Amino acid sequence: MCRTYSTLRPSTFSPKPAILGNNALLLEYAGSMNLPLDETLSRQVAEQIKSKARQPFENAHKAALVTAGAIYVQGFLIYASKPYRLVEHSWLEVNGAIVDPNLPHLKKKADELIYFPAQRLTVKQLKDAIEEAKEDYPEDNPLPIYGSAPYEYYGDVMLGGKEYLEAYQAAEAKCRELNQRMVEKN
Repeated sequence: MCRTYSTLRPSTFSPKPAILGNNALLLEYAGSMNLPLDETLSRQVAEQIKSKARQPFENAHKAALVTAGAIYVQGFLIYASKPYRLVEHSWLEVNGAIVDPNLPHLKKKADELIYFPAQRLTVKQLKDAIEEAKEDYPEDNPLPIYGSAPYEYYGDVMLGGKEYLEAYQAAEAKCRELNQRMVEKN
């Protein structure tokens, strides 16, 4: 069983996992774009924004504001553990690479991480969505970003747009597969 950890709100984009590292696990998704993790820039940006543990959405938001050409991404992350873990997560895409301002807190190597994007936003779209969320729900944290309705349920009690559901299902299937491989090896 794959455990999912979430703070959730919904979003929008198709699940095209990004697979990282030289020894990375291969995924068989037609047309997926495998983006490398820029570990150096991830750590530099994390230091610049004073990245905090367990705040992936806030860290990615702050990083997007100070990183030229950044696209803010929300989705899911699988990281190596026993068993593999699936978490809702946020990162940036910059010049064809993943920049994860949460990397120092993950304490994992690039080849132990698999990213599944569900929604991508430009900095302007991110700012607009945050302003709208603050107006509509002033008592709630505006992150993660809600996508467009209609919403679907995924996981046990999580709510998101159809693209979020698809990204979650792809990540959950991969997590189950990786955990099954681990069981078969032992």
